[in-house]
Amino acid sequence: MSLPLILLLALPLIHMVILPRLFSRAGLTPWHGAVPGLNYWMLLGMLKRPKHWLLPLLFPGPNLLMGAILHVEIGITFGKRSVKDQWFFGALPWLALPWLAFKDSAAFEGPRDWTNVKKSFLREWGEAILWATVVASLIRGYVFEAFTIPTASMEDSMLVGDYLVVSKMSYGPKVPETPLSLPFVHNAIPGTQLRKSYLEWVTLPYMRLPGFGDVERYDAVVFNFPNGDSIIVDPYLAGHDYHALIRQQAMSFAGGDPVAFEADPERFKARSRQNWTRTHGIKARPVDKKEHYVKRCVGLPGEDLAIVDRELVINGEVVASPPGLQFNYLVRLKREADMRIIRERLGLTDIDIQGKGNGGTYFIALREDEAALLQEQGMVADIKLFDSTSRRGTLDMYPNTNKFDFATWDLDNYGPIHLPAAGEVIELTPRNVALYKRVITAYEGHTLVQQGDQVLIDGAPVSTYTFSQGYYWLMGDNRHSSADSRYWGFVPEDHVVGRASFTWFSKMNEAQHGTSGIRWDRMFKAVK
Repeated sequence: MSLPLILLLALPLIHMVILPRLFSRAGLTPWHGAVPGLNYWMLLGMLKRPKHWLLPLLFPGPNLLMGAILHVEIGITFGKRSVKDQWFFGALPWLALPWLAFKDSAAFEGPRDWTNVKKSFLREWGEAILWATVVASLIRGYVFEAFTIPTASMEDSMLVGDYLVVSKMSYGPKVPETPLSLPFVHNAIPGTQLRKSYLEWVTLPYMRLPGFGDVERYDAVVFNFPNGDSIIVDPYLAGHDYHALIRQQAMSFAGGDPVAFEADPERFKARSRQNWTRTHGIKARPVDKKEHYVKRCVGLPGEDLAIVDRELVINGEVVASPPGLQFNYLVRLKREADMRIIRERLGLTDIDIQGKGNGGTYFIALREDEAALLQEQGMVADIKLFDSTSRRGTLDMYPNTNKFDFATWDLDNYGPIHLPAAGEVIELTPRNVALYKRVITAYEGHTLVQQGDQVLIDGAPVSTYTFSQGYYWLMGDNRHSSADSRYWGFVPEDHVVGRASFTWFSKMNEAQHGTSGIRWDRMFKAVK
């Protein structure tokens, strides 16, 4: 346990010791100060502050700021009103409060009376900003948060430029694991070279408060990106799959040959990490500070999942697809001028039209009904689905190895793969070790070593493993242009942030869409 965490946990005990003495000097019942909960209720009465101030004290993160405010207020009621005194009580309550209770004999003066006194401009605005920060931190951390769609992986349901409201109450808000963090900033201070916006002096275990329900199939889920446990220190690369970047460069060191790479993957990966560290730098991130992603949940803990000819198969049965799925098509036009008509009729933007190849063939993301319309109305010379079998054997598909049947998996034909449920036991066969090694080590915090046919977890030989949490499978609606679980695997329960509820604002930009403007028809539109 770290010293900062010990100090924070010691504060309630310090309060139980010093508040009886301070209550006595304020003319209150002393023993009330020694009773947890009651002491803070009585303290707010002594400070003449509203009882709803107790609410932020209950939530890690906002409670740190609220505690500092109360400590300053305690000092003020006993005449410690200089700027120096206020900083002393706000920043060092472990020293200030015992000193006030046992060493200083200052009389109780009561809260500062602002009746008929005009506060300075700076004080007025400072207090307003401080309270806005407390309230906004409470709402943003535990109720809902804004989120922006930066990529086309969820088109057609969520578009690039959509601003979403994410409900953290849907599945129960997560208690922040790194509560010492700048307000309103996720993981990096804006305008810096990804300088951390948080301190890891205090870390809390994974906890989730009660919510309205559980994750259900086809929910649009916002989550901390599992492969974001480390990042390349570069503003563009930081949101990408760190492990894929390492593997791709390592493959180049192996001459681009998957067979040569898999003969000694750790050696090539170590060389890649050394190269990225030298050229850019590498940083680790805690779970709650990983990048936010949004995808659709297609598989739940305890299920067997497969993709067969683009159709989702759960526990051996095909399940209906959500509306709006897109796939990539190779479209050859009759006339180049027809592209303008197609764009207008289908509402396509530069994001949907991903490139032009030889012979006037375009690479376009379309729904199946849109592709059928182009063909039925004779608007194109030829149209065919993108062939994703080119991904086979490249190590792109999770578990990123060509061992066993994994070499035959691609975007449209994948699995079967089992999604572990909390408490479920599996046999540690060679195939299962390949599938779940990252789960066991990175998400559940164990070491796993293979010595011939023997598997050692935390140094002990084992033949089975019991999972401590459930795992989900998430995929984008733009199935051929989505970096999702097919590439990086499982999403642990402790990575789930909330449910995408509705779009509160949406705007196209010239650089990405080829045009700009507000999409008024998407304002306050529910995410389905």
